[in-house]
Amino acid sequence: MLQRPRRRCEGTAMGAIVLDLRPGLGIGPFSLGMPICDAFAQIEQQPTIYDVVHVKYYDEEPLKLDIVISFPDHGFHLRFDPWSQRLRLIEIFDVKRLQMRYASSLIGGPSTLATFVDVYALFGPTFPGIYDKGRGIYTVLYPGLSFAFPIPSQYTECCHDREAELPLEFPDGTTPVTCRVSIYDSSTDSKVGVGSLMEKACAPPLAVGSLYMEEVHVKLGEELWFTVGGQHIPFGASPQDVWTELGRPCGIHQKQVDQMVIHSASDPRPRTTLCVDYFYNYFTRGLDILFDGQTHKIKKFVLHTNYPGHADFNSYMKCNFVVYTSDFGGSFHRDENTSKRTITPSTKWEQVKAILGDCGRAAIQTQGSTSNPFGSTFVYGYQNVAFEVMKNGYIATVTLFQS
Repeated sequence: MLQRPRRRCEGTAMGAIVLDLRPGLGIGPFSLGMPICDAFAQIEQQPTIYDVVHVKYYDEEPLKLDIVISFPDHGFHLRFDPWSQRLRLIEIFDVKRLQMRYASSLIGGPSTLATFVDVYALFGPTFPGIYDKGRGIYTVLYPGLSFAFPIPSQYTECCHDREAELPLEFPDGTTPVTCRVSIYDSSTDSKVGVGSLMEKACAPPLAVGSLYMEEVHVKLGEELWFTVGGQHIPFGASPQDVWTELGRPCGIHQKQVDQMVIHSASDPRPRTTLCVDYFYNYFTRGLDILFDGQTHKIKKFVLHTNYPGHADFNSYMKCNFVVYTSDFGGSFHRDENTSKRTITPSTKWEQVKAILGDCGRAAIQTQGSTSNPFGSTFVYGYQNVAFEVMKNGYIATVTLFQS
């Protein structure tokens, strides 16, 4: 697991922030379903509040566990689905560090205990909660929201069944205090906010017509096809064609140096030769398009997977590409047989080699050793396509060109 702390800003009072609690929707500026890039944008906009941030992920198998953005000073974290990179679950794990506002009332924080009595008074009656005898935790469920209460051992007799009523107060007059608050999509299973069932919490469905995680189908050496909008972008298309099909790019920049020209026997120019080619950057689509500076025609596409552990993580949203191999029959329809011969962001390098064959040694790409803490990547080339592969065997980028 990797943790990336941010520098603390002096003078920030730990635990002093107040965030609006929106059951089933989110907390503060963080909304369920938001892409991880949008969450980072919110953090960057308020650096004095979110001044210590840890990013955690499973480096060896990045699709196996959530990507987590944690705020240790404020006692909560955001859990993102590792495939879609959308926020699926918000957990307040230290209620004393975060004060929440619901309607016009406050709950939690360093000066206000979030007791069972307070929760019941603020959110109203609900169905009997669920008691986990093994963990000694009683969970109260509301739509899209759950509160977990530890039950002292001397009072476990109050809860015999999995679904059990719990008095607002124990026999000695005390009341349990919330140890964890969970916020999840209210359209999921009503009991998803309990214990191990948290793993079933899903990001809410995308809006109809949303371009996020749109499948981009690739016919090697020919074109891209965008499945939601139906656009076809072939090699050789002009900037005007791309603007018409995809809209205004997020950025445009000139390619400063053609570093690969040294590998071309037909081009004797020195490696430092300035290049007049230029990129259109579509960060929200996870896509770069390279135009020839003289002909102004598309010569390359670069597709980004946005995996944590890569130097470009959080620079692009994830491109949900489907690369069809050279035996592609001409139709973009996928069936069981063609799916075995396609390459997607979840395809590991060993699987790519099984599909395309061994291509020999890789070129090493460092991305600048001083600015890149994640180490080198490896670039493998085939006819019409090159794969940049991370040390864990996952694809970082796919570069498409015409041989």
